[in-house]
Amino acid sequence: MTKLLAQFNNYLKLVICYSVVNLRSQMEYRGAFLSQVLSMFFNNCVWVLFWTIFYGKYAVLKGWTIKDVVTLWAVACAGFGIAHAFCGNALHLPVLIMRGQLDAWMLYPRRLLPHLLLGKMSAPSLGDAIFGFSTYFVLVCPDLTHAILFVGLSIAVAFAYIGFSIFTGSLAFFIGNAEILAEQLRGSLITFSTFPRSLFEGWFKIVLFTVIPAAYVSYLPVDALHNLSVVSALETLAGSAAVFFVGVSMFAFGLARYESGNLMEMRG
Repeated sequence: MTKLLAQFNNYLKLVICYSVVNLRSQMEYRGAFLSQVLSMFFNNCVWVLFWTIFYGKYAVLKGWTIKDVVTLWAVACAGFGIAHAFCGNALHLPVLIMRGQLDAWMLYPRRLLPHLLLGKMSAPSLGDAIFGFSTYFVLVCPDLTHAILFVGLSIAVAFAYIGFSIFTGSLAFFIGNAEILAEQLRGSLITFSTFPRSLFEGWFKIVLFTVIPAAYVSYLPVDALHNLSVVSALETLAGSAAVFFVGVSMFAFGLARYESGNLMEMRG
């Protein structure tokens, strides 16, 4: 137990160090950084405005109210934002693998994947995170219990997003140029996780729990927050952990097939 806590503490320090360095790097171009953050924030605001107008005409959509949809967008955006604001390179895995650019990251003493994922910050994703938290706390006005649960679920959802990004990016180990396919799969996850679950019926619900794990990044967290359901919260944690594990395993399996790009480079 002590060893696990020490390992967790070491990786937490690694996350903090990389985050500080990445943020300082982004602030070198402050105008561009802020414009990306704000543009993503306001882009998400447009979608919430759309749903507000929609629910102005239809008060309930198959059991979903405007509050549920706002919560849906908040938790999905917060999770995605946390995931890729810290692990921005997860979005670039297909390119890094295809071009043989993992070499430089292999020089570090720790495992390859944590360094690789943490090596870059996605500025637009930071806008997603800010939007998710501000939307939930301002529009939903949760009590302390809901607020704590929202933060915990957002972190769990972040691991699901990271795992899915690792999985889709690792396809490049097997099929070469997987950049477009990875973007399409990530886009599908984002799309399906930001629409009410009641719109999808039949066999497609199975897809949302497996191939495109939208259920774990929005539907189950919303149910947990709406009903204060311990079962839904635990299912979210279990599902997110499973997606993350599959993604990491896919990367490890594919890394055995990796061919060096022979790059003479090291990152400080």
